[in-house]
Amino acid sequence: MARNKSVRQQQNQLRIIGGTWRGRKLNFPSLPGLRPTSDRIRETLFNWLQAEITGAKVLDLFAGSGALGLEALSRGAKQVVFVDSQKQAIEQIRANTEILDSSNAEFALTEAKIFLKNCSNKKTFDLVFLDPPFHKNLLMDCLLEFEKGGFLTNEAKVYIESEAALDGSKLSSSWQILKSKTAGNVFYYLLCLIEA
Repeated sequence: MARNKSVRQQQNQLRIIGGTWRGRKLNFPSLPGLRPTSDRIRETLFNWLQAEITGAKVLDLFAGSGALGLEALSRGAKQVVFVDSQKQAIEQIRANTEILDSSNAEFALTEAKIFLKNCSNKKTFDLVFLDPPFHKNLLMDCLLEFEKGGFLTNEAKVYIESEAALDGSKLSSSWQILKSKTAGNVFYYLLCLIEA
């Protein structure tokens, strides 16, 4: 029985792969739709972002395990705002930032759309992690909110993760794809807004 518990705990751990907290293992809860971005994808993503991350103000929308935002803090982000609609997810991310002794995190327990509506013109971000639960059709709605303006700095980058290739016909001409890659069944991209 103890062995099963140990295996379950291992499955619910993520590892910070770079920066100040490199190698630290942190817990995350078992919740529907929660799947931390894999080490392999995070390594590629943060290689893409290595010139952008230090001092950045970051939004981790659909934070889930907090893997992306915590990785950003470890690598020198100035601030990360973690947003998730599941209380257990936000509580665990908050606990993890306390374990890591980080004071550069803010938390919002709310739906992503509600956060974006309430946040408009109040905060601007240099970097956004947009990794919604798969098969919920949330990605394009969020990108549309960012297009409306008020959230992103001029040089901001938006990272997206999806269960399907990005449909160019649905992506507005306001966005430019800077990087793209596939890992198994996961498609991931780095975008920038070229038109306000």
